[in-house]
Amino acid sequence: MKHSWQVSAVLLSIFLAAQFIGLFVVHSYIDDAASEQASKEAGKPVVVYGQLPYGVERPSIAPDISFLFFGAAIAIGTVLLLLIIKLRKLSLWKVWFFLAVVITLAAAFSAFIPSLAAAVLSLALAYFKVFRPNVLAHNLSELFIYGGMAAIFVPVMNVKSAAILLLIIAAYDIFAVFHSKHMITLAKFQTENRIFAGLFVPKKLSAKSAVSPITSSSTSTKPSQPKLKADKYSDSGSYAVVGGGDIGFPLLFAGTALATFGLYKALIIPVAATGALAVLLMIGKRGKFYPAMPFIAAGCFVGYGSLLLF
Repeated sequence: MKHSWQVSAVLLSIFLAAQFIGLFVVHSYIDDAASEQASKEAGKPVVVYGQLPYGVERPSIAPDISFLFFGAAIAIGTVLLLLIIKLRKLSLWKVWFFLAVVITLAAAFSAFIPSLAAAVLSLALAYFKVFRPNVLAHNLSELFIYGGMAAIFVPVMNVKSAAILLLIIAAYDIFAVFHSKHMITLAKFQTENRIFAGLFVPKKLSAKSAVSPITSSSTSTKPSQPKLKADKYSDSGSYAVVGGGDIGFPLLFAGTALATFGLYKALIIPVAATGALAVLLMIGKRGKFYPAMPFIAAGCFVGYGSLLLF
């Protein structure tokens, strides 16, 4: 088993909660009146999403080819982050990450509270997440970040494009972990510098650890540049992690299914994805990195298949 059952249970619980919250955020942006009118005019079910707060605009892309947009964005983002690591420009990563956290949190919180309050709360959580990181603030923000991301991008996708994106990311994850190994470089850079997109759970669970500052595994004050052995992919640090992409991409897929099946039926997809992640945690070995997306994508497809059957 990759982690203790207690740590695995916490990881899986937060993962599932982030998926559920994300779907509720996406659902809250649906304009029921506009959707009803559009459905009458089209003669078939149509979902219309409301505008995002603060004048944020969704990308103008056709749903059928949106996976190309996301694939290109991921490739560019990866190259930029690897360049930041090579040049040791941690400040650039902090600014980039801070802005992304604020925007996505604000989009998520605005689904439930006034925009001004959402902005203040987002700035506060983003500050603690990036500049004063502790376990509680970090994982609390993770519960909502992906819902905000989904509120921005789900409306420009459909099930077909989201499914293709899952397949692309699953293949990419395998390549990036086992072949190029740059995914490990990215993970080590983020964890060692305490700015990580994903879940961050102490391997020694306690009430104190939940509110403790996240400590770096590097003693250097400079941004670290992980050195990897060719024959070993180790994650033997103080924290168990699940990457942000492992949370965000299945949520995008489930969000597109929500438009067809409704909120409550769509919840089966996160449940199936969580089950698939549980399988990986059960069969994984301690001190090893594994690509999670092939398992999670398979779980998403199983969940979607069950919706088609029942």
